[in-house]
Amino acid sequence: MHYAITNQWNTGFGATITITNTGSTAINGWNLQFAFPNGQTITQLWNGSVTQSGSAVTVTNASYNGSIPAGDSPGAQPGFNGAWNGTNSPPTAFTLNGAACTVA
Repeated sequence: MHYAITNQWNTGFGATITITNTGSTAINGWNLQFAFPNGQTITQLWNGSVTQSGSAVTVTNASYNGSIPAGDSPGAQPGFNGAWNGTNSPPTAFTLNGAACTVA
């Protein structure tokens, strides 16, 4: 799992999320959960759907990228545009289908 801010401006930013299945079996259907540390909000997401309640975010696969083969990544990684105010620190903990991810 890798989170990267790709662009940042006055009150907005873009970010990419790279998911890698390090397990030995394929994942069929995924949801990624994390929390923003500074009140950021997602304003536009691609390659998935998003729900956000306060700082808690859940990103769920789209119909075309729900399968992640063992040792691989989904064909289309999620990314988003967001809003921030004051500080834009990255999330530090992520879970995929309820299991803690290693953040690289």
